[in-house]
Amino acid sequence: MKVAVIGNGRMGQILARLCREAGHELAGLVGPGDTESVDMLGPTEAAIDFSYPGNLEALLEKAQREHFPLVIGTTGYTGEQVECIKQAARSIPIVYASNYSTGVTVMNRLVREAARVLENFDVEIVETHHRMKVDAPSGTAKSLLANVDPEGRRPVLDGRSGIVGVRGNEIGMHALRGGTVAGEHRVLFFGEKEELEIRHRADDREIFARGAMRALAFAANAKPGLYNMEDVLFGETAQ
Repeated sequence: MKVAVIGNGRMGQILARLCREAGHELAGLVGPGDTESVDMLGPTEAAIDFSYPGNLEALLEKAQREHFPLVIGTTGYTGEQVECIKQAARSIPIVYASNYSTGVTVMNRLVREAARVLENFDVEIVETHHRMKVDAPSGTAKSLLANVDPEGRRPVLDGRSGIVGVRGNEIGMHALRGGTVAGEHRVLFFGEKEELEIRHRADDREIFARGAMRALAFAANAKPGLYNMEDVLFGETAQ
């Protein structure tokens, strides 16, 4: 396929290499120093977006016009932008996930099951990323939160400071930033005299790129709809 990679940072460079290794033709690498914008792309048969939210509108317009599948890994979208993705998925297949690691995808399932059984346990979510990451908490941490508390019944506390009093039913969310950490996520369940921790650590960004390539192969053969990495790995149905 002619695959466009949106974003020419470290992830974009890895994705471009993996596309070539898989036998795809690179329709363009969008970003400063290469293809300057989505509007400058030529004919495209699929696209993978790991860039920034400002590219979304042009990308969705082009994908719907030329009717090709999308894999979206960009985070930090507004609620309105997420709605635009859902609307576009009515006419084209879109895989949209905050994390394309296969391990994190399995972790989300484990966390969901643990939270269902350990409903009276205290829960804390801790994520760590490199010093260049601009949004917090991470999209993956938000996904883990959604699996812990799908109906949003429990208050969420972003860190603690001062005299906060006795712990309540809140879920603690904590973001650490520093160095070159590719990504680490921990969900801790604290019960009476026992503790369960579910942890995933990424040592190289290539795991996300390889997951995105797996999602690309899935999307190329999928019907229009909005999918996530659980659909890619476990064969579930579009939203």
